[in-house]
Amino acid sequence: MIRSLLLLALFARITNAQASITGLVHDSISHTPLVGAEVQLVSADNPAILGKSATSDSLGRFTLNNVPKGRYALGFLHPMLDSLGVDVPLREVFVDDNRSVRADLAIPSGGKLRTAICGLNKTRDSVGVVVGFVRDAHTELPVANAAVSGEWLELTFKTGGFARRVPKLVATTGDNGWFAICNVPSGGTMTMVATRGTDSTGVVDVQIPVDGFIRRDLFLGATETVLVVDNTPRKDTVKVVPRRIHVGNARISGTVVAAVDSKALGGAVVGIIDGPQVRANERGEWAITNAPSGTRTLEVRALGYYPVRKIINIVKTAPPIRFAMSTMKSVLDTVRISATRTYSANMVDFDKRRKSGLGRYLTAEDVARHRPVVTSDLFRLVPGVYVERSPVGETMLLVRGMFTEKCSPSVYIDDRFMWDMSADALDEYVRPDKIAGIEIYSGAMVPPQYQPAMSGCGSIVIWTK
Repeated sequence: MIRSLLLLALFARITNAQASITGLVHDSISHTPLVGAEVQLVSADNPAILGKSATSDSLGRFTLNNVPKGRYALGFLHPMLDSLGVDVPLREVFVDDNRSVRADLAIPSGGKLRTAICGLNKTRDSVGVVVGFVRDAHTELPVANAAVSGEWLELTFKTGGFARRVPKLVATTGDNGWFAICNVPSGGTMTMVATRGTDSTGVVDVQIPVDGFIRRDLFLGATETVLVVDNTPRKDTVKVVPRRIHVGNARISGTVVAAVDSKALGGAVVGIIDGPQVRANERGEWAITNAPSGTRTLEVRALGYYPVRKIINIVKTAPPIRFAMSTMKSVLDTVRISATRTYSANMVDFDKRRKSGLGRYLTAEDVARHRPVVTSDLFRLVPGVYVERSPVGETMLLVRGMFTEKCSPSVYIDDRFMWDMSADALDEYVRPDKIAGIEIYSGAMVPPQYQPAMSGCGSIVIWTK
């Protein structure tokens, strides 16, 4: 009995002499706690022996109890680390007595990851890196030896104007499908596409954050190019030209509703960029049954609502996609509130650009002289601008592009980018008598502030009174 009591006392003394290690695991890329990280503690003298482990909770917290005195190496495992293709260095921790030790862990910041993957760039500090995996859209397995290319528009200002350059970088995936494209512009937009043989992704826009690090996984899929001709009889004389689109045997579906009251937006146009388009039914439901598989850009437009673009992965396991759209009025009202404060400055810049002769310009007096019924009537008079009907019945604005004969221009209203705004939406929300000026640029002459990413198309800039 006495011996048992002595053993219990000795055990209690040993237990009290042990400490705990607590901390947080942080994701420095997304700036959020890292949930589900497996934190491991091993002896610094013999790392092969696993000491203790814990899993970070929903707030990224972890606790390792009953840690004896000693020197340890602390680290963690998480699927995110595998996807980034980097190893996080272990942290050294000392436990002296029964006091609690605080030791936080983190996925390195974007800048550190960029340096670890690409090395130190001594010539430029405003560069970034894009990493990710290329997978097969059908099997979702990694694809080796796929080519991943990135392009962006680079402008060099010179006396009397600026020069344009389109740099291009290409990376090849490893056996595990992983790739890294180094020295891309941080804080800017670039286009990406992956190919292997006849399989490819769509061309997608990627915004590189200021810290210079982003992960973008890509899915390869088979596509077929077809020529679409709209033979629907019409009473108007608007010319309809054939379109080349990419199609496949995949299916993607979803719904389109209003953001405010979740009202179904029947008639909304849902389409894959350079792919098939459909209209949502009266319940807001839509399905594209001949979609090309892989990573694509999906665009949704509804009359009176701000267009939405989203990069999606068209794979077998893809769930239905729900779009909640904001009204064009709410967006434009915000634009106009901001624009009223800078109206004079905007029109001064408008006059400066008009004198440069780089584009075509319409003043308020020009608009009044033409007496248009709707705003899109003005563009029927401008050479190089086309107002045409799309296969799904929308009236679209098209201009001559750098890479294609006709393409959808970037539309800006009071300095706000409006994506691919249709002529129908423009007519509804910009009345001719409210126009202070219009700027129209072809693909090669667009001022840098009105040329998003690598569209290669022209731009239409509208200023309101």
